[in-house]
Amino acid sequence: MKNLANFFFEVGMLKRTPRTGFQFLGSGAESVAEHSFRTAMIGYTLAKMDGQVDVGRVLQLCLFHDVPEARTGDLNYVNKKYVKVAEQQAVDDLAKTLPFGEEYQRTMTEFAAGDSREAQLSHDADQLEMILALKEYKDLGNRNADEWYPFAVRRLKTDLARRLAETVWSTDSTRWWFDEDDEWWVKGTRDE
Repeated sequence: MKNLANFFFEVGMLKRTPRTGFQFLGSGAESVAEHSFRTAMIGYTLAKMDGQVDVGRVLQLCLFHDVPEARTGDLNYVNKKYVKVAEQQAVDDLAKTLPFGEEYQRTMTEFAAGDSREAQLSHDADQLEMILALKEYKDLGNRNADEWYPFAVRRLKTDLARRLAETVWSTDSTRWWFDEDDEWWVKGTRDE
């Protein structure tokens, strides 16, 4: 039980581990945990839309894909040019302490290989989460987001994700809540 408690504390570090790419974008901030949560929601959606994959597996891949960053930190694309991270060692060290350690290792290996349809959709969910963040920052005036978008799209592995990315990029991220019910926005109540 002590190892599980430590695992949950370790996963909690992801709430305090910043995604570092936003430094280069010039605006925005997000923790690895925030990123992982929306990635899992996107992965679930892609898996359901795909209809041919194990939805639970896609969720598992999405939830675990950045767990090693509790130990290694988040390396952005500039960092990755110069820094070699021992991610496999981080995975193996954590796996030794978990009752499901071998499954965790297989999950991380599958995600890294990207060969299964589930892994491809998980990778796409990861990139789509970045595309959503870019679109949010673009809509708030970040002029660099347009430059980053094509690179994120090129990383997508499935047509399903590419279609979704196009829709995301053409949708105003600030209006999801606005239902154009003029009377509501004037009065703040509904006549019943």
